[in-house]
Amino acid sequence: MISVTLKLFAAYQDTLGQPAMTLTLPAGTTVKDLCDLICHQHPDLKQWQDLTRFGINLQFVEADTPLSDGDEVVFIPPVSGG
Repeated sequence: MISVTLKLFAAYQDTLGQPAMTLTLPAGTTVKDLCDLICHQHPDLKQWQDLTRFGINLQFVEADTPLSDGDEVVFIPPVSGG
């Protein structure tokens, strides 16, 4: 098992009601697996699932990137503003 910190922004933070959370996941979990899990638990987020970019430890990564113990993960949905 690994422990990661998930930082939440925009729609993810609004839906989950918190800026960050710590999760324990099976070794070998990818960033996409984590996104799928969160979107399954919170169906309102499914509309953002395929549009979300991912970061691990301040670097943009592809969805198939495996997570490591202690990683800081961010989900970056599309945002708009002015």
